Amino acid sequence: MQKYDVPLEQATTSSLEALKAYSQGIWIIAQKGDVAGLPSLHRALELDPNFALAAVGLASSYRNLGRTTRAVEYAKLAYDLRERVSERERYRIVGGFHLIVTGDLEKANQDYELWRQNYPRDVVPLSRLGANYSDLGQIEKGAEYSAEAIRVEPNHFVNYGNLAADMLALGRTEEAGHTIEQALIRKLDNAYIRQNLYYVAFVQGDQQTMRQQLAWATGRAGEEDLLLSAQSDTEAFFGRLAKAREYSRRATESARHADAAETAALWQATAAVREAEFGNPDVARRDAIAALNLAPGRIVNIRVAFALARAGDVARAQKIADALDQDFPLDTLIQGYVLPLLRAAIAFSKRDANKALDFLQTAVPYELSYDVGGAFMLPAYMRGETYLQLRKGDEAGAEFKKILDHPGITVNQPTGPLARLGLARAYVVSGDIAKAKVAYQDFLTLWKEADSDIPIYKQAKAEYAKLK
Repeated sequence: MQKYDVPLEQATTSSLEALKAYSQGIWIIAQKGDVAGLPSLHRALELDPNFALAAVGLASSYRNLGRTTRAVEYAKLAYDLRERVSERERYRIVGGFHLIVTGDLEKANQDYELWRQNYPRDVVPLSRLGANYSDLGQIEKGAEYSAEAIRVEPNHFVNYGNLAADMLALGRTEEAGHTIEQALIRKLDNAYIRQNLYYVAFVQGDQQTMRQQLAWATGRAGEEDLLLSAQSDTEAFFGRLAKAREYSRRATESARHADAAETAALWQATAAVREAEFGNPDVARRDAIAALNLAPGRIVNIRVAFALARAGDVARAQKIADALDQDFPLDTLIQGYVLPLLRAAIAFSKRDANKALDFLQTAVPYELSYDVGGAFMLPAYMRGETYLQLRKGDEAGAEFKKILDHPGITVNQPTGPLARLGLARAYVVSGDIAKAKVAYQDFLTLWKEADSDIPIYKQAKAEYAKLK
């Protein structure tokens, strides 16, 4: 009883006004999201430059918004101030440092587990453990922690969003929708909640709800770009590339106007990956370089490197991969997932399929992670492509089926439609022409409104015509 009857502590600061600003920021974030709470956290740090929890709060919010460079800046500041705070605050600061700066998720989780054991009424360690395990591809474990976080603190949006994403990834779509409904009933409403509602609607084929989320986001600075980018992915999913490009352009401009250059670069880098996969290497290289010039960052660099590798620019892709390796030697997912994927893509471009498969083997434990630099089952997709290069149809088909079996992870990403095309090609290699025809029809039906000049679409139609 004595061990767990721990009184709530106040954040360590020399300024009462800073504490008030910090408390206000944390409350606003819980209710309305990171964008809304940032001004109060900045104000707290201005009032007390040694306010460690205000710094780690800013680091967490910027990470959630995809602005990794600023997140690292504030996480390092908080870490430098860790000796000035209580044990409880130190857990949050050290865990945040491992999560945001080094990327060592095992050390971060060890810290959060100790925090959870010593302060079982605190929601933050539960929340972070839930998100981290999902990022590691251990989605069921992540869902358990996120559900427990909601039980401990039912008035923080992020745990509803995380649990909904987990439910969707596990194929429990109705539960995902119910989770989002519970958040909205509590008036926990922001772009992250709306994005998850959009994805649930996409998987369910509910276009009206998707349009409603896009309309909700319109004009909301710092938030509308998230839904605009989601809509660009949806347009691309159905082969409407011209519309996808327009929504990507709008998402990028919206983020720039909100003073979020790294987020803007992220949307441009995402478009570059799409262009590469659709067979437009020149456009992919142009978008990738534009993203780098706009604002390089950890996730931006990952997507740019993959786009360049798939577009045949192996030299630049290799240079970025080497820099990631050097800068993040302890990062669990960069070392275990991202670099194997990038190196495999580079080897594939060099037509060294066996080497590509060796690299991809490392990524297997993290394969179901749905938020590693936007890599929505890309290792499985690359493995399928590589088996096709080796003319191993059965093995390729198994990888593409794996993708199609997880629509809640791939949601509206290009891997969804392209896995259908990959499966058709795999059946051809295996000599099963009847199944190949059905798979081609599946892809071509999905892309019945596709722009006629997309190279991969033209190739698919030509391949199908030969079978007939």
